[in-house]
Amino acid sequence: MSPRSTTLVVSLLITAVLAAVLMVSPAPYAIRTPGPTEDTLGTQEAAEGQSATAVPLIEISGADTYPASGELRLTTVSVFGGPGGDVLFGDVLWGWTAPERSVQPVESIFPEPITSEEQQEQGQAQMLSSQESATVAALTELGYEVPTTMTVVAAAEDTGAEGVVEEGDVIVSLDGEPLATYPELLAALDGVTPGDDVVLGVERDGEPTDLTVTTGQGDGRALLGVLIDPVYDFPVDVTIQIEDIGGPSAGTMFALGIVDLLTPEDELGGVVVAGTGTMDVDGRVGPIGGIEQKMYGALRDGATWFLAPSDNCPQVVGHVPDGLDVVSVGTLAEARDAMEAIGAGETSDLPSCEGEAGDA
Repeated sequence: MSPRSTTLVVSLLITAVLAAVLMVSPAPYAIRTPGPTEDTLGTQEAAEGQSATAVPLIEISGADTYPASGELRLTTVSVFGGPGGDVLFGDVLWGWTAPERSVQPVESIFPEPITSEEQQEQGQAQMLSSQESATVAALTELGYEVPTTMTVVAAAEDTGAEGVVEEGDVIVSLDGEPLATYPELLAALDGVTPGDDVVLGVERDGEPTDLTVTTGQGDGRALLGVLIDPVYDFPVDVTIQIEDIGGPSAGTMFALGIVDLLTPEDELGGVVVAGTGTMDVDGRVGPIGGIEQKMYGALRDGATWFLAPSDNCPQVVGHVPDGLDVVSVGTLAEARDAMEAIGAGETSDLPSCEGEAGDA
């Protein structure tokens, strides 16, 4: 071999070795992939120590429930990298080429230092709060009243409530109108122009007191600037049992599952519908992360329709996998209407993120 050929061979060998080392080296990235899905109308394996082999994911007592012929699948995202683990450059390269995967710098997904244990605790806390909000929203959608004791935990700094509202105050009225439920408070605030003063009626140490609070603004609505610890008196007992899944994004599918179980109509007509979105107590559907991966997970597990939060439409457009129809929903009422239309096969008027009707 000539000196030039020898140099070329050695260079190629060194490059190959360096490339091989790089492929198995940790990378400062996190990879999102489609996670498991669960049918909110179905069952889950019983937790360790329980005698039953499977338990209903949503269990209701105190009201009649009805069977469903379809599925309502909540969707999740699995994240590799970040707290508790690294990904390799080889995984990153694969993630960049796979449409169902998303590769991002670790700090964009985990902006604050956090351990895997702390991440799991936060996810479980968010899941429990999501279940409670979904239950309130679903029962309210069905015409139930959910009496609520709304106790102030604190006034937010630099708001009109600071120095006016005290910890332990129990909210009972707004501008003279009695409030029995949390959704009633939110509905009343929807009629207030941000920045206006309101008269907040509270019970303080057992005595009725009227407080004048200057409202602020958030998400386009008037805010009181207080943190509330609501305690609900549920007219129907709803228990949601789900293992190894955290976060708030299953709220919409929990709420739809409760609605379906408590109504005699067969809303789904045997269709598998998946979806995602947070759920406020007043029925507003909120955006979530990882919706591209959730759509692929839904398709993988048999869904033909997907309910997406309206605010997530920019991430949906251009990323819908073949075989899946996506409906844009902004409220629980809209999600319920979509579920019923899909089950009835009347989908021509359903709103999509592309602004075009769905197709059965």
